[in-house]
Amino acid sequence: MNSSRKNAVITGVLFIVATVAALAAAAVAPVLSGTDYLTRVAANASQVAGAALLYIVAAFASVGIAISLYPVLKQWNSGLALGSVIFRTIEAVMYIAALVCLLSLGTLSQNIVNAGEAGGAALAMLQAIGDSLRSVREHASLVAVFAVCLGAFTYYYLFFESRLIPRWLSCWGMISSVLMLVACVLALFSDSPVTGYVLLALPFGVQEMVLAVWLIVKGFNSSAIAAGTARAPSEMLSAA
Repeated sequence: MNSSRKNAVITGVLFIVATVAALAAAAVAPVLSGTDYLTRVAANASQVAGAALLYIVAAFASVGIAISLYPVLKQWNSGLALGSVIFRTIEAVMYIAALVCLLSLGTLSQNIVNAGEAGGAALAMLQAIGDSLRSVREHASLVAVFAVCLGAFTYYYLFFESRLIPRWLSCWGMISSVLMLVACVLALFSDSPVTGYVLLALPFGVQEMVLAVWLIVKGFNSSAIAAGTARAPSEMLSAA
């Protein structure tokens, strides 16, 4: 297996791992809504820990996607290829920040019982801290989605220019990235979770799974890889 084929398979597997881990984490984590969410978190400490672990897997798999694509995409535009790595690294950092808030909510929730014995003032203080942590978690998650949209659009544009994958698939990726970005903007101005805009987010998620399967089964276009390999030395000579 040559290096470009290996990169394609690794990238496809990372797409699947990142998506499955993120969806599983969202399903496992306690729902952080309503007035009694801290009590719910306290009663499901193992679920909080499991969700945090899954979010870590998703974060590292997400940045791994761009890192694995970089050696291939840099032959067309090293700046944009590096940009995709930076954006997906920001995504991973924001997801880590969000899961730290989730773990902190778990710790905070363990004090709910003691707060009940201490009186309403202590309980109100814990509730206020919990609301702040929940807000930071939601905003960090939103910034992460902004970053993934920009990173994804960058490498889908490079896919379109290079023809490493079929242009219909890269066009789908760019359009779905823009739709997801619109969802982020709507979520920002409505101060609501981006997950509430399912119709805008769905094309992006489906496209990434289609791309993952394509990369694992078909890999990159071999003629495009050959053209990129031939292009790199000529660009270096012209730059010199």
